[in-house]
Amino acid sequence: MLLASQIAPGLGTAFGYAALAVLATVALAFVVGRITKRYRDIDVFWPLGFVAVALTTFFTSSGGVGTDGLQRGLLLAMVSIWGLRLALHLGWRGRGEPEDPRYAAIMRGARDRNQTLYALVVIYGLQAVLMYVVSITVIVGMYASSPVRAVEFVGVGIWVLGFGFESIGDFQLERFKKNPANRGTVMNRGLWAWTRHPNYFGDATAWWGTFLVAAAGGWGLVAIMCPLLMTRLLTSVSGKPLLERRMAKTRQGFDEYVATTSAFFPRPPSRR
Repeated sequence: MLLASQIAPGLGTAFGYAALAVLATVALAFVVGRITKRYRDIDVFWPLGFVAVALTTFFTSSGGVGTDGLQRGLLLAMVSIWGLRLALHLGWRGRGEPEDPRYAAIMRGARDRNQTLYALVVIYGLQAVLMYVVSITVIVGMYASSPVRAVEFVGVGIWVLGFGFESIGDFQLERFKKNPANRGTVMNRGLWAWTRHPNYFGDATAWWGTFLVAAAGGWGLVAIMCPLLMTRLLTSVSGKPLLERRMAKTRQGFDEYVATTSAFFPRPPSRR
């Protein structure tokens, strides 16, 4: 962390405190998982980990040489609002539900290994690493100096677009699922007619907006791998591919939906 300390005094220490915040969040998730006997609850703690990092680095950067109060406040507010809403939504949606098929499939890979140790490494450990890497945007942004206000405002605007897309998409889907007549069918209305994953698109967009605010100080641009990683996870790893494989087997009309609706970036629905 020598280079980080030379660029912004205290940044090296902030990386250490952020790591502790991530470890504490994942450890709590592990304890909750042992109590509830399901691993899906890690999804609730995923956004809360970013909130923990934002709070920790907000306080460690307080009074730092050259740090910008407005930039620090924006990052704290953006990450906290996004993370708390998503955690509440996932927690409410998953109440009383059995294990998520994704985690059930992951745990089948344990075979004859120690189940607890396998979950600790493959589920909790991996998510802790990813959480920490994506959080670098926030950590670095808290210590950026002399930010370009225009870039900050653009970043906030992009974040608002992403947060709105994700929140509205989740709301529309929950309302759709409450109707028993829709059971086993595809949600293809509202924002879901423009993209098959408005929640994932909104999530990625919100993180690109957060990155722009963090990068407004100039050398915060080094954290560009963070929104890239988040977008990659949502579109190609743990988000879209796993969900669509399951929907193809369980949702009537899914093939037609795929043929007429954008995979990720919103656009008007097309005719097959």
